[in-house]
Amino acid sequence: MKLAIFATLIASVAAFVPGTKVTQSTSLNAQADRREFFSQAAAGAAAFVAGVAPAAAVVDYENVAYLGGSNIVDINNANIRAYLKMPGMYPTVAGKLVTNAPYNSVGDIYKIAGLTSKEQEVLKKYESRFTAKTPSPDYVIDRFNNGLYR
Repeated sequence: MKLAIFATLIASVAAFVPGTKVTQSTSLNAQADRREFFSQAAAGAAAFVAGVAPAAAVVDYENVAYLGGSNIVDINNANIRAYLKMPGMYPTVAGKLVTNAPYNSVGDIYKIAGLTSKEQEVLKKYESRFTAKTPSPDYVIDRFNNGLYR
């Protein structure tokens, strides 16, 4: 895999190397041309790697435990699949909960329009397992569909 990436990198660098004089190739000067080509390609690859900026991603999200990996679920940031562990929640009640977020407090979940009394009972059953953290843009975007399919 690394060899394929290296070959692709060299091929792309070679496309931008200025043309050299056309000479007849013999076995003696072909080796010198190859050495010159690889030295230029290596210099171009080194310049490319040195110019790549590091990613400024948030690696340690302090509320990651509430995204579905514990008993407590963050109703503002957790994905719909976090509610699979709660019988009666997934998919209907969880879908309504996720699509109507964000919430200022856990009590706001009862203000969802179109919530039946049966669905309110299910929410009441798991209310102690919910928390309402500040919505994080990194997780809000994937709240309903995170691209995981069976």
